[in-house]
Amino acid sequence: MTADVPTAEKSTGAPFIRRAAPRVGFVSLGCPKALVDSERILTRLRAEGYEISPDYDGADVVVVNTCGFLNSAKEESLAAIGEALNENGRVIVTGCLGVEEQRIRAEHPGVLAVTGPHQYEQVVAAVHEAVPPRHDPYVDLVPAEGLRLTPRHYAYLKISEGCNNRCSFCIIPGLRGDLASRQASDVLREAERLVKAGVKELLVISQDTSAYGLDLKYAESTWKDRKVRARFLDLCRELGDFGAWVRLHYVYPYPHVDEVIPLMAEGKILPYMDIPFQHASPAVLKAMRRPAHQEKTLERIRSWRRGCPDLALRSTFIVGFPGETDADFEILLDWLKEARLNRVGCFKYEPVDGAAANALPGAVPEELKEERWHRFMALQQEVSRDVLAAKVGQTIEVLIDEVDEEGALGRSKWDAPEIDGSVFLNGDTDLAAGDLVSVRIEHADEYDMWGQR
Repeated sequence: MTADVPTAEKSTGAPFIRRAAPRVGFVSLGCPKALVDSERILTRLRAEGYEISPDYDGADVVVVNTCGFLNSAKEESLAAIGEALNENGRVIVTGCLGVEEQRIRAEHPGVLAVTGPHQYEQVVAAVHEAVPPRHDPYVDLVPAEGLRLTPRHYAYLKISEGCNNRCSFCIIPGLRGDLASRQASDVLREAERLVKAGVKELLVISQDTSAYGLDLKYAESTWKDRKVRARFLDLCRELGDFGAWVRLHYVYPYPHVDEVIPLMAEGKILPYMDIPFQHASPAVLKAMRRPAHQEKTLERIRSWRRGCPDLALRSTFIVGFPGETDADFEILLDWLKEARLNRVGCFKYEPVDGAAANALPGAVPEELKEERWHRFMALQQEVSRDVLAAKVGQTIEVLIDEVDEEGALGRSKWDAPEIDGSVFLNGDTDLAAGDLVSVRIEHADEYDMWGQR
């Protein structure tokens, strides 16, 4: 459930009886893109006078924003719906699993309504039907940047929906449709509001960030009395002028991505890219329906690092994909040694209902997937340990995320929140979340660093 969002009290000279505002509970599952959807729904509801309940008991209705990417995520979503029904009884379902309404209603016939991903109006309408709003314009104030589920000092900035790729293991286009980019001016207005509200880090997200604007044919829109194209490079350049950290996620390595490396070298945007490589074997990449030029990819990485030596690369990989042989897996390990990526996540292949990969021959046994996963992670830990050891002795900028009685916890420019590593400042208690400080690194392991101001 989300944290409670307080409302202001009306201030008048005469006593009055305030009607109790309807309260909505919210469970948000899945990726940062779904989190942004949740924030937009919450902002709309809050603007209409609804309060946000931190628990099931205090809610008049509960909205569950589901994930439907993997079968395991679907099961988690169904379990969350069941929990909300058991604890509250009045539940509205939205999100990616919402496209499987029959499945949801078969398991949980008591849900009030089911909507699909990024269907904000339908969700709000379902809430209206379940518990009508009691709007009071004197009381129900929403900040200009809207309501967010992240800490005050960082925010996800979604620049598009959907995806034009047709990877064989993925059903995202079926859930969220083809690429649908926002106008550059809309993105920049939102970024400006966030930074003015105190956001120190903008995390740029979409299904395919480097394809931004393709569907709009890179159309221009007016921003600050000038025209800005809906194009990856142009958007990055503009975001770099806000004075906040700008971090790029879900970047496919198309040729034009090379153009943003100088912006990173200049310090306009963070020297960080999250690129879902997924594998390195040409045969597996072909079966995945992804570009199969691993030699060229390694050369691109070397070129990027020549242009920006500080560049950090994060990626995700799948082991045990149908048809993956021992030789394919060895190619992946050799590629990983050569690429020396800073941060890596690895998943054991899992069939997804509706994915084309389900029909591929050569299923890999579960025990072999497990073995390969452990070998992969052990190798990457060695790489990560070496990469972070090179930071010892350096003085770096750290954005503080949390402070308690034991000290402060923050992140470097090479680490995204919740998925990458941390920088620990033991005993440093006079800081606050959102502070940007210089830290000398004294120690590192395969994931995290420790330092002092």
